[in-house]
Amino acid sequence: MIEPHAPAPPGSPPPWAGPARLPVQPSTGRFLVLACVFVCAACGLVYELELVALASYLIGDSVTQASVVLSVMVFAMGIGSLAAKRLRWRAAAGFGAIEATLALVGGCSAMALYAVFAWTGDWGGLWASGPRWLLVAFSLTIGLLIGAEVPLLMELIQRIRRQDAGGAVADLFAADYVGALVGGLAFPFLLLPLLGQLTGALMTGAVNAVAGGTLVLGLFRRDLTRRARWLLLIANLAVLGVLAVAAYLVDDFEQAARHAVYGHDVRVALQTGTQEVVLTGGTDGRPLDLFLDGRLRVGGRDEHRYHEALVHPAMNGPHARVLILGGGDGLAAREVLRHAGVRRVDVVELDAGVVRLARRDPGLSKLNGHAYDDPRVRVTTADAFRWLRTAPTSTYDVVISDLPDPGITASTKLYSQEFYGLARRVLAPGGRLVVHAGPFATRQRVFWTVVATLRAAGLHTAPYRVGGRDTGFVAGPDRTADASRAPRDWGYVLACADTGPRLRLDPHEPRLRTLTQRALTADGRAAAAVRITGLPASTLVHPRY
Repeated sequence: MIEPHAPAPPGSPPPWAGPARLPVQPSTGRFLVLACVFVCAACGLVYELELVALASYLIGDSVTQASVVLSVMVFAMGIGSLAAKRLRWRAAAGFGAIEATLALVGGCSAMALYAVFAWTGDWGGLWASGPRWLLVAFSLTIGLLIGAEVPLLMELIQRIRRQDAGGAVADLFAADYVGALVGGLAFPFLLLPLLGQLTGALMTGAVNAVAGGTLVLGLFRRDLTRRARWLLLIANLAVLGVLAVAAYLVDDFEQAARHAVYGHDVRVALQTGTQEVVLTGGTDGRPLDLFLDGRLRVGGRDEHRYHEALVHPAMNGPHARVLILGGGDGLAAREVLRHAGVRRVDVVELDAGVVRLARRDPGLSKLNGHAYDDPRVRVTTADAFRWLRTAPTSTYDVVISDLPDPGITASTKLYSQEFYGLARRVLAPGGRLVVHAGPFATRQRVFWTVVATLRAAGLHTAPYRVGGRDTGFVAGPDRTADASRAPRDWGYVLACADTGPRLRLDPHEPRLRTLTQRALTADGRAAAAVRITGLPASTLVHPRY
């Protein structure tokens, strides 16, 4: 693809290693190459972070997803760097082709992964499942292409002006690392909040294609044959066209994918600063479902069973001051307010967007009984762990932990020994703590690890479980896309600092829809019958979930 050269005498550098025929001064050419290195490095890191973020959102367990994506990419970068040595004799054309391919693959990766998730829903189970292998395939492909950039850019920058290898490597990697810094900061603070995951990836691909194509067709065009120049121009225009069409259709695509995931009854879909929030139903007699980051957190057909079991066993005793950790939907507060004698309810919720929705959305506010209109309820937007560190001691008669399941990595610290030690500190004498500990039957080891962690924090425990009605209402990382694996029950732990807690409902308090004393006693005995002993506690530095 380069113009032919006369045969070189023995011992002289090969023809492709000679000086580049540039339309600008060598100093300007070096600056342009390093600027392209900067841009390409930023784009490459955005692709990596995009895959990690999307995999964590769709699959869960962000530590595992980050480890898989980044390790596969780094491995592939090494292979790509070795393979690129064969392209050194046509470095300009090879770099242009690689950048066009990388822009297409990286730019469309998020859209492709989300499409597979939305229309197949097959993200659980073994790594043999197709979508998970698609994630690995994208990581491998993008890593190969990123790794191939460096040897070709080194060849191009050396052809502008020969210098010692150490100096060339220093210049190249300085631009590369600074670009990676900019890309790493741009993704969470600019691309994700302003453009979202899909449009952000498409825009990054467009920038990548423009940078690579401009460098080769503008600076090194004399190294290419006429045919090669046209092919590269057409390829880059085609890539930009595909990315532009995808960006134009991204709203329609998201709507169709959302319907594929949540059904055609989507009423509210918004991205808060913390998570994606989707509401379906809740009007015209249809049951309301609340999804947070794709996980069903409130199932209107069965939420009373979940929240009654969470709240009411802990309310048997003094309950003038109640603390709810999480529970921004207001449903736990609704159950607390049914008890006479409650004087104050403090809700500590990380996502202010969920609280606003619980206040203003007609379906959700009706379901929570307009709990946030009650003057006794006070909301603080904060991380529960950080809030507890500065909370006043011996303040609350009841602490209700209505938090996502520990199977979600971001929630692991909220199921640690340190967290329960802080929760114990805010309990008044005789106070009770109740913890939602995830599905019982399908994740018994996780459940009993929560129990062991509570006991390690100096709390006496009474575990229990409550069965659902096969509605797919899950509070953990499982998804409704695979109803066969959705948990059919919920596990809870009632804990006290002073004496062993008793699983009893207050006979003088309100009549419940689903929970009875007889059922609660039986569920406590059923849980104790399958106790797993000898499990270590989960801590911040050694999580066990």
